[in-house]
Amino acid sequence: MPLVAAAVCPHPPLLVPEVAGAAAGELDHLRAACDAAVAGLLAAAPELILLLGGGPETRTFRAADSGSLRGYGLDKPVRLWKIACSGAEVLPLSLTIGAWLIGRSGTELPRLARAVAADAAPAECADLGAAVAAEADRRTALLVLGDGSACRGTKAPGYDDPRAEAYDEGVARALADADAEALLGLDPGLSAELKAAGRAPWQVLAGAVRAAGGDWRGRLSHHEAPYGVAYFVANWARA
Repeated sequence: MPLVAAAVCPHPPLLVPEVAGAAAGELDHLRAACDAAVAGLLAAAPELILLLGGGPETRTFRAADSGSLRGYGLDKPVRLWKIACSGAEVLPLSLTIGAWLIGRSGTELPRLARAVAADAAPAECADLGAAVAAEADRRTALLVLGDGSACRGTKAPGYDDPRAEAYDEGVARALADADAEALLGLDPGLSAELKAAGRAPWQVLAGAVRAAGGDWRGRLSHHEAPYGVAYFVANWARA
C-alpha cells in the first residue's frame, strides 16, 4: 500500500507569521490546524512526502527546488527539501506554503512536489492522480494544498457570490467523507468563477485515492472563510 495517507491544507501567505506581521494572531487557529494535519500525515509512517498544489502549469519539481515569498515581504527562500546549487526558486505559491508547513514540522523525510495546472480538466487531474499512485514505490503521504471559493462576502477577493457558500459546503462534505467521486464532480467552470484555487489539486487527490483502491476515511478538522476565502483542513487515511 504505497499511498498511506493524505492531508489537505490551504495556502494563504498569511499562514507564515513573518508575512502576516501584526495580524499573525488572527490565523493562529488555522496554523495550529495545519500543524495537526501534518502531524497526522507523519503518524502514518510514510517514507516520502509528496506535495500537490495548483500552479500555472502541470510539472514536477526537484528536491532542491524552492519557492519565494518576496512578493509578500519575506526575503528568504522556502526550500522544499535539499540545499543544492542545482535548485531554483520555482515553486508556485501553493507548494511554497506546503514546503513551509512541512519544514515547520521538523521532519527529515524526503519530499517531492508536483503542480497541476489551475485549468486542468477533471479527467486530466484524475489521470495525474492515478499516475501519482502508480509511481509510488514506497510508503507515500500526500500533502494537498488548495483554497476554496474566494467569493464569501463583499470584502472577498472575488466579491460576493451567492453560489460560494453552497460550493464550499459541498467541498467540506467531500473532504469529511473522503468522497473522491464528489471531488471529481466539481465543475471547473464554476470553480474558476468562484476563484477556488483548490479544485484541480483536490481532483488529483481524488484520482490518486481512487487508483490506489481500498477504503478511506476522512476527517475535516477546520473550515472557515475569515477573509472571504474558504479554508479547509482535512486528513484522509486508509480505513
